[in-house]
Amino acid sequence: MTSLPETETLILEIQDGWLTISLNRPESRNALSDEMATELFAALSSVTNDRTIRGITLRGKNGIFCAGGDLKGFQKSLAGNFSFDDAKTMSQKAGELFALINSMPQVVIAMVEGAAIAGGLGMACCADFVVAVEDAKFSLTETMLGISPAQIAPFVIQRTGQMAARRLMLTGARFDGSEAHKLGIVDIVVKTAKEGNAAEQDIRKNVIRCAPGANAITKEIVRATAYMNTDAMIDFAADGFAKCMLGDEGREGILSFIEKRKPDWAQTNSLDEE
Repeated sequence: MTSLPETETLILEIQDGWLTISLNRPESRNALSDEMATELFAALSSVTNDRTIRGITLRGKNGIFCAGGDLKGFQKSLAGNFSFDDAKTMSQKAGELFALINSMPQVVIAMVEGAAIAGGLGMACCADFVVAVEDAKFSLTETMLGISPAQIAPFVIQRTGQMAARRLMLTGARFDGSEAHKLGIVDIVVKTAKEGNAAEQDIRKNVIRCAPGANAITKEIVRATAYMNTDAMIDFAADGFAKCMLGDEGREGILSFIEKRKPDWAQTNSLDEE
């Protein structure tokens, strides 16, 4: 049975093999405090190797996704004996969190309502799917505050490309969900939160049809294309294919196709009704 950590700033719910993580600091517009970042890292780490968890949805309570870093927390740090090494460590921990979201073996969906600002926007860019309400507000505000979007830059770039990311980062431009869709940050734009929830359910249904181990290996292969040369990529992809084909999922998937039935990973989930 999946064991989730106790959390104060997150609400964790599992239904039909799907983990929903709700950021729950509405008084600060779900800003990413040190405590929330630590809890989010722990929650994700607790299910990394759990193939009964088929996917993860990140969302915010009270109609807002995430307003970015906790600036009040930053101010408290600066008011104390906060050194260069302290600031560097803070940034590194944030980078580790974003990298973990990006590399989760499960499918990750970010549901954006209200706003995804700075680190909140970066967190969304780490997801496999981003669903956003068309009037949601997006912005990379770091440079307007005299800091840099250091750790989220690679994930924004993988969504938008380098030149668009430069424009967004160097101007602090504000844009809505429709424009975020044009930029490639958002995959599905909807008019209302209700429509967004329906879109999320559709994604879930499709994911449940896919084998969890095969999805995990596929995500590894996709990420590897960013840094491997051709020869290394051919070998890495072949290794992943062989693991899948000779594993239980590959054998079951091929047999179920021949026998004209659903594979075992798609049979018992209530989301898969077809």
